[in-house]
Amino acid sequence: MKRLAFKMKLNKGQKEAYVKRHNDIWPELKKLLKDNGVSEYSIFLDEDTSTLFAFQKVSGSGGSQDLSNNEIVKKWWDFMADIMEVNPDNSPVSVPLEEVFYMP
Repeated sequence: MKRLAFKMKLNKGQKEAYVKRHNDIWPELKKLLKDNGVSEYSIFLDEDTSTLFAFQKVSGSGGSQDLSNNEIVKKWWDFMADIMEVNPDNSPVSVPLEEVFYMP
């Protein structure tokens, strides 16, 4: 099992919309993530900077960041594009983070 972390950026004033959309995550997206080895996925918000910190436990070689060609993922990106920083294809601007400490 590997651990992945990355950060994204939420648009100011969009916390409630972001939380609501994730509380109502599409069942097909949740299944897709689990079927592709994502067993845990947490997202934290630093409200001072609007930075989202995401953490995943993943079995296998991939993670959610490797599903960019999936139609469900593309629809989710389109759904989220109005409330967060995105690339031209509506994927979230995402910066991978290096793990520098781990205590099992």
